[in-house]
Amino acid sequence: MNLAFFLTPKADVIHITSHSTLRQAMEKMEIYRFAAVPILDDEGRYVGTLTEGDILWAIKRSMRERWIEAAEETRVSDVERRTNNRAMPIGAEIEDVIRLTVDQNFVPVVDDRGVFVGIVRRSSIIEYCMRNLVTIAG
Repeated sequence: MNLAFFLTPKADVIHITSHSTLRQAMEKMEIYRFAAVPILDDEGRYVGTLTEGDILWAIKRSMRERWIEAAEETRVSDVERRTNNRAMPIGAEIEDVIRLTVDQNFVPVVDDRGVFVGIVRRSSIIEYCMRNLVTIAG
């Protein structure tokens, strides 16, 4: 199966240009609820990807003292989260975990008491699916 089978055309991809401001990028990411967006140059060439983490570190560097004061006064419990990532019980079926990794970079795993025991990374799920796809296509 060819990569083109899975392609979302450029016209349907939310992106920013290398001339976009940080505010424009943040607003676009907020509106579309994306954690990362592709960056294109004036000729439409891909030049990179901007992530929420990139924005966070840029804000931290640019605001120095003001940012540090606000960060010292804000509890993590007071931070509004963009999404509510679901956890799975340790005995969950792999199919259920695969479904969650469509929207989550990792899946928190809890025991029968709801106590956190670790995570399953999206990359591990993709590797699992790849191994099984290769075995099936064999």
